[in-house]
Amino acid sequence: MKLARMTWRLSSLGRRSERSRELAVKRTLQAYYLSGKPPWDSGIPAPELVDTVEGPHALPPGRALDLGCGTGTNAIYLARNGWDVVGVDLIGRAIRRAKDKADAADVRPLLLRGDVTRLGELALGEDFSLFFDLSCYCGIPTHRRDAYAAGVTTRAAPGARLLMFGYGPDVFDDGFTGVTAEELRTRFTGWELTDVTPGTNPFPTYWFTLHRR
Repeated sequence: MKLARMTWRLSSLGRRSERSRELAVKRTLQAYYLSGKPPWDSGIPAPELVDTVEGPHALPPGRALDLGCGTGTNAIYLARNGWDVVGVDLIGRAIRRAKDKADAADVRPLLLRGDVTRLGELALGEDFSLFFDLSCYCGIPTHRRDAYAAGVTTRAAPGARLLMFGYGPDVFDDGFTGVTAEELRTRFTGWELTDVTPGTNPFPTYWFTLHRR
């Protein structure tokens, strides 16, 4: 009986630790939006996304899911270029700004407040041919990353593309922020990592491209 009680207490502590990490991430993001303009919110569509949409090997417009869409810059860009877009972000203030920007741009992406590791709680539909992630996955606590990968995989059309920007694992000292190519190969079963391109930042960053088999 004593061993059972101890096991339960250790498990409970672990769960509280996991919840604490999730809450800490949410509070950090909320603080960025409350303080003004988050550092990642340039207001300019990512050049790598522009190349995906307009470059020499451009994808034909289809369904796109912007994971961690922030204030909607990239979701609005996709909608302007003929894509059926859904944007999801954890922070309500970001989604409200995104909706205001979409109205001003006269486009109608579906913008939802929600957790990208719990996509099943949202009415998104399936058959997305493009997933875009600008430094969202790399900031998710590691115990929720398998759920992110599963949610994306379930909603991916055959041959879908995931374009992801992420920080290297040594940029922050919180113990979990960061992503590597090897991690993506392991977590995203049923996908092929087809490109890894270093970013232009003065610290390790990468653009990853994965394709659904």
